[in-house]
Amino acid sequence: MSMLKGSNVPVPAPAVRVELGWQAAPGTPDVDASALLLVSGKVRDDGDFVFYNQAAHASGAVRHDGKRPAGGAMTDSLTVALDSVEPAVDTVVLAASADGGTFGSVPGLHIRVLDAASGAEIARFDSRDAGAETAFVLGELYRRQGSWKFRAVGQGYATGLAGLATDFGISVEDPAPPQPAPAPAAPAPPPPPSAMPAPPPAAPPAPAPPLAPPPMAPPPMAAAPPFPAGQPAASVPPHPGQPAPAPAPPPVRLTKVTLTKDAPAVSLTKQGGTSGAMRVNLNWNSGTAGKRLGKKLGFKAMQAMGARGALLPPSGELDLDLCALYELTDGAAGVIHPLGNNFGALHAPPYIQLDGDDRTGSVAAGENMTINLDHQARIKRILIFVTVYAGARSFEGLSATVTLQPQHGAPVEFSLDACTVPSRVCALALITHTGSELVVQREARYLVPEPGVSPQRTIDKAYGWGLDWSPARK
Repeated sequence: MSMLKGSNVPVPAPAVRVELGWQAAPGTPDVDASALLLVSGKVRDDGDFVFYNQAAHASGAVRHDGKRPAGGAMTDSLTVALDSVEPAVDTVVLAASADGGTFGSVPGLHIRVLDAASGAEIARFDSRDAGAETAFVLGELYRRQGSWKFRAVGQGYATGLAGLATDFGISVEDPAPPQPAPAPAAPAPPPPPSAMPAPPPAAPPAPAPPLAPPPMAPPPMAAAPPFPAGQPAASVPPHPGQPAPAPAPPPVRLTKVTLTKDAPAVSLTKQGGTSGAMRVNLNWNSGTAGKRLGKKLGFKAMQAMGARGALLPPSGELDLDLCALYELTDGAAGVIHPLGNNFGALHAPPYIQLDGDDRTGSVAAGENMTINLDHQARIKRILIFVTVYAGARSFEGLSATVTLQPQHGAPVEFSLDACTVPSRVCALALITHTGSELVVQREARYLVPEPGVSPQRTIDKAYGWGLDWSPARK
């Protein structure tokens, strides 16, 4: 039952999963979940803002888990470990922002608070009066007499995520205005025939480098020169021996990237995402294949798959594997996949690691792979793909979202088109180092293996990797 605006309920769980949900439809704006950790109504610093570009709080108590399809709808989720929230924090604001439109055109907007351990619903609030707002505070978790409660808020902002964040004390980076191209300089008229160009003036002699003064006691304060007119004291270099003040942290960046057929590639270098760990997340949903797969998997399994939006149903019969082909600049090449426990390595070649193999559907966040971009100079190319290992003959009717989340820089996300061919392998994204840039290319390419040819060999042949393959099992 949906809560009324302004009402509150106790939250007895030590950790909760917060799901922001809406109905996905053509023309619907993209929606993002975020959280702000407040002390007396304001954040302490920009690190108290958890969202798609800053996926985890330093305390580890709040984490942005990302989007996934859920039976024709979409969810964007946060995990809040209430028993780990710092004592000074009294409120965790739960917000939503719309990208590419207003919330008046987002049907079915709601927020759910679930027990992170059992999945039981603790609270739900449906937003029914949205209009021109582009950001919403849907609810908040707050302390009261040593316990946590959830309040349904429903406060809208017409200034988007930037306005909402600024209102709570976040420093937001202003988007750089487009710079007009400089006008070409007019050519100088030629000198008359009788005129000779004057020789350039002689350069003044370079001043001799100053000699280091001998050590001496600092002069009394009265002898110190006054600050130059118009120059603030903070801009004056510190006295020798005093530590320089720490530079102010850069403002928060709200940019993100969505790849489409018309704009299928992005430079991670230009986005600032070329260091740290990059998480690759894949989430699938049954979509229109529910009836067909339901006969194979059973009604309860498909019902759980649609309700939770997990990668796999609890039956474990449908097993999809996230994989990668890699080639390094020294010529080394190989594959990362669960077969033969080829999970890779994060701090040694190939600098790619599969987090695990979800064969039961218990991992709500789907399957994930991590790429160490601190070694991006040694990476030539990486092809991220997914295969059907068991439980279905193809991807027909399934839908998926793919998110690449650099530790620094904007997240890159895209959706796959519905598969209409009997494909058991899909190329998701190609990451290429051009020598000056690291570029992500949306592939979304379904391939049909020839009889007797594995999905891995099929994708190897399509992209010219040239590996030697041998049979392997989990």
